[in-house]
Amino acid sequence: MSELTEGAEAPDFELAGANGPITLASFKGKPLVVYFYPKDDTPGCTKESQQFSALAADFAKAGASVLGVSKDSLARHAKFTAKYDLTVPLGSDPEATMIERYGSWVEKSLYGRQYMGIDRSTFLIGADGKLVRIWRKVRVDGHAEAVLEAVKSLRA
Repeated sequence: MSELTEGAEAPDFELAGANGPITLASFKGKPLVVYFYPKDDTPGCTKESQQFSALAADFAKAGASVLGVSKDSLARHAKFTAKYDLTVPLGSDPEATMIERYGSWVEKSLYGRQYMGIDRSTFLIGADGKLVRIWRKVRVDGHAEAVLEAVKSLRA
């Protein structure tokens, strides 16, 4: 698969969500922020989801939706959402189909051991379905705010 670039069509997807299927088409006509994270209820992933949830009303005011995606099951997402009072919907991609389409399923290394995992990455998809901005190897602190600023700049 070729590397995704800003300005390209966002890869289509269908995920399981708490309230039924989540598709790219269901967000057509408004910006969508998709953030991929490795695992529910781990320190960095919790902090990232909390920060996006804290800004959910600001994203909505700017006309954008936010969606978090990992390989975790819907049951695990439900526990994670309830435990931290998250307000951002989470999509389940247990086979990593969408994660792979977005180039976020990558080889990682920990203590010299190579393995496949999710690259913490975020995509801003415009109302026209095109990739407006791509963030790879995301550092959690301040990231949600930076993404919100990018969303707001779409309306400027």
